[in-house]
Parts: sequence; structure tokens; C-alpha cells
Amino acid sequence: MTNITKRAKGINVFIKSKLKLTNKQLGISISCDGVCLTLISYKKGISEFYLSNETIRKSKFKKSNVGDYVNLELPLKYGQNISGHICQGHVDTVSKVTNLTNVDKSTIYEFSIDKKFYKFLVEKASILINGVSLTIAKIKKNKFEIWVIPHTLKLTNLANIKKNDLVNIEIDILSKYVKKFINDKK
Repeated sequence: MTNITKRAKGINVFIKSKLKLTNKQLGISISCDGVCLTLISYKKGISEFYLSNETIRKSKFKKSNVGDYVNLELPLKYGQNISGHICQGHVDTVSKVTNLTNVDKSTIYEFSIDKKFYKFLVEKASILINGVSLTIAKIKKNKFEIWVIPHTLKLTNLANIKKNDLVNIEIDILSKYVKKFINDKK
């Protein structure tokens, strides 16, 4: 992140990246650490996005600083392979990293999660962390673990995460649909 500009009802963030964009693409949605944001300007490799107060409140962007690394992903086009799970870019909550353990070349991350979202967690199911589709390895009381392999660490900002850092969490949409279906049946 190269700049953050405060506005009356939100912020504008400026992110330098190697994404190949043009001004013809203004208005497209880009996943920024798992948050679906609209590209509002692009100049010399720097993308600008506006975040409303609602987006700031629900995401880790409330604690972002210039110099932070952000995972960016262009929208999926029809006909492309899905390499992960279906993600919407609608962050559900923010979680804190409670522990990191290195095992061989992989890293085990442990996250706390609000009990409101705990019911959606399933071992071996998907979860989106900072826009990265990952598999839940283990569930503990109000916590969960993921294992991240070296390839994923190399391609994402997960390698920069430290204990007590905040991350954006998007619960698997299928879990939310199942929960709603069951609740509606009652």
C-alpha cells in the first residue's frame, strides 16, 4: 500500500502491484486481501480503491498502514478454472493470529474467531483468509488452524503475518447457505 487518504465517509487506498491493468478496466472488482473493491483509478502501476466506513468496520483495513502488503486478485471470468473455492469478497469478520508454528517448510497458523462464526467452521472445509482460499486443518474452541505450504507463502502476503496481526475472514458461502436452510426449516 503506497498511500491511504481519509475521506468524510471512508478512505481511498493506493496499491502498487504488477497487475496489468488499463483505464478501460476502471469499475472492475478486484479482491484486495479478500475484500471486493472497485478500481476507481489506475496510473503507472498504482491502483486506487475507495472503501466505505462499512467496509473499513468489517475488515482489517481499519488497521492498515502505508507499506502493508495486500493480496490482489482479478475477478474470475466465466470458463476459467476455479482453483480453490467460491469466494465473494464479502468479508464476514476479522480474526487475530494467536499462534504460528513452523513445521518443515510449512507454517501452521492459529486464528481466534468470534463464536458467532464458529458454527460455520468444518475441518477440511474451505475458508478465505486475506483473499486466499485455504483449508481448515483443525478446529479448537473458538479457534482454528490452517497449514500453509511454501508455494502459497511465496505468492501471498501470508508470509508477512505475525502473531496478533489481524486478517480478513470470509466464511465459505456453502456453510452459510446450509445454516440458513436449516434455520428456515425450523
